[in-house]
Amino acid sequence: MSAFLAELERALPRLGEGLLVTVEATALGAGLALVLAYGLGLMSGSRRLPVRGAARTVVEFFRGTSLYVQLFWLFFALPMLGFRLEPLACAVVALGLNFGAYGAEVVRGAIAAVPHAQLEASVALGMGPVLRLRRVVLPQAHALMVAPFKNLLVQLLKATPLLSLVTVPDLTFEIDQLRSATGDTAAAYLLLLAVYGVLAGVLSLLMNALERAARARLGTGGDG
Repeated sequence: MSAFLAELERALPRLGEGLLVTVEATALGAGLALVLAYGLGLMSGSRRLPVRGAARTVVEFFRGTSLYVQLFWLFFALPMLGFRLEPLACAVVALGLNFGAYGAEVVRGAIAAVPHAQLEASVALGMGPVLRLRRVVLPQAHALMVAPFKNLLVQLLKATPLLSLVTVPDLTFEIDQLRSATGDTAAAYLLLLAVYGVLAGVLSLLMNALERAARARLGTGGDG
């Protein structure tokens, strides 16, 4: 154990850099996923069949195929078609597409859960579709989305170890280098478990605060 701790001390700068890469990939992947979730979620509720059909096709494709395969396709197969992305960009795109498809279902379901009476009241007040969506539907739907989005965000974080498979020097990659240098597999991966547990806990706390704020704005139990 003393040898492991000594090597750990020497590896701390690399581990810090790997941690930053993991956080960066999580943040960028979540940002892309959020944009896609709203776009595809709103399109899925469109009354126009071509728009709704296109959105459903994209959602079902990326939900129904493996993130592992999607990442490998972007990294290994896409360059054969003449497009090459940096490894981190491949990871961010794969995470965004995969979790954005799941998020689209959250958005669609939350919007569908808004009471129909609220929509009828907004129509009676003369609100157009865009104003109705912005002032009535989304404020209520947001409070319903936060908890499922929290789960997706934690799942996205837990998917980032796949980055090491496409040569991205993330936290998992650096911990594996530490394991190779020390031969102490148990200690190295226990450290990795602990760091991911802390990161997931921080994300959960932030999302819980966001959920309380969303509910407080609606007056539906901000302390819950």
